[in-house]
Amino acid sequence: VTITTRLLVSHLSGIRHYEKDITKVKEEKEKANRALKLTKPHQDKEQKEKESKGVERTDSVKPKKEHDGEPKSRNSKPGRKEKEFEQEEYYLKEKFESVIESLKIFKNDPLFFKPGDQFLYSTYGFTLLSAVVERASGQKFTDYMLKMFRDLDMLSTVLDDNEAMIYNRARCYVYNKKGRLVNAPYVDNSYKWAGGGFLSSVGDLLKFGNALLYSYQAGQFKNSNGKLLPGYLKPDTVAMMWTPVPKTEVSWDRDGKYAMAWAVVEKNQQYGCCRQQRHYASHTGGAVGASSVLLILPEELHSEAIGTQPVAPPPRGVVVTIICNMQSVSLNSTALKIAREFDKEKQAQ
Repeated sequence: VTITTRLLVSHLSGIRHYEKDITKVKEEKEKANRALKLTKPHQDKEQKEKESKGVERTDSVKPKKEHDGEPKSRNSKPGRKEKEFEQEEYYLKEKFESVIESLKIFKNDPLFFKPGDQFLYSTYGFTLLSAVVERASGQKFTDYMLKMFRDLDMLSTVLDDNEAMIYNRARCYVYNKKGRLVNAPYVDNSYKWAGGGFLSSVGDLLKFGNALLYSYQAGQFKNSNGKLLPGYLKPDTVAMMWTPVPKTEVSWDRDGKYAMAWAVVEKNQQYGCCRQQRHYASHTGGAVGASSVLLILPEELHSEAIGTQPVAPPPRGVVVTIICNMQSVSLNSTALKIAREFDKEKQAQ
């Protein structure tokens, strides 16, 4: 078979995630699909009732589970995503000197399906992707990424290295089996730098989100006066990254599809005077003792207004990020509500 970088970045490669048993993965997928079929008719009915009463759907529908965990309270029962954190490989303590070396964890394991046929979120797919970056760039992957973070002015984004002294590094927490808050267990994330091995701050993630949003919108503005600098990425590159890929799915947002390292919801309105779906991109993150989300809601730019003066330059939209030093906290729906409130306020001005 052939595995391309596009398949890796969209989780269509067939490479396993933390679960090694393909039978268990298939069973979990079948359970999720059955649950979705059972809940969708009820949600659609509830949606129509709420819309007829002028109430937004987001006030009545429970948030979807995130790819790395559902919020767990002291009285909650363990769900599918809590069980994911029972996988032994989440708690590796071995130090890997390079991303090439860390490939040994899964390189001899069989693929779960033919590449391109199905979607399976895979942290190890991104480990292989980091090895591709290392070979293509001719630089050590971690050095390459740290240079990129400097270019983006993300000076607080560093490797999650246990031995290094990192200013303002937060402690991470989990609930134990008795429902008590305890320190997260020791892990070494050197086996998955690309899939969950960096520490950052909300300020840095906002810079990252705005850099992407600027790159995405820069090509839509006329640059007759030469004052508009190019984006860090080409507009077409970001547009490609934010274009849904067929056969993908998103566990933390039922409106979305997976694109290239991003979950994307496309602009859509099926009926007049009914629910409008805005275009936005997001991604959640979950690790031992930590949860996060970055959501980008681009402003809807009207072509007749772009290029006229005066007009505010890009980035135009809302960027929301939340970092929580707590395991299995669902954050995507909260970030979307915050983004919508800021967007609503701006439109009212």
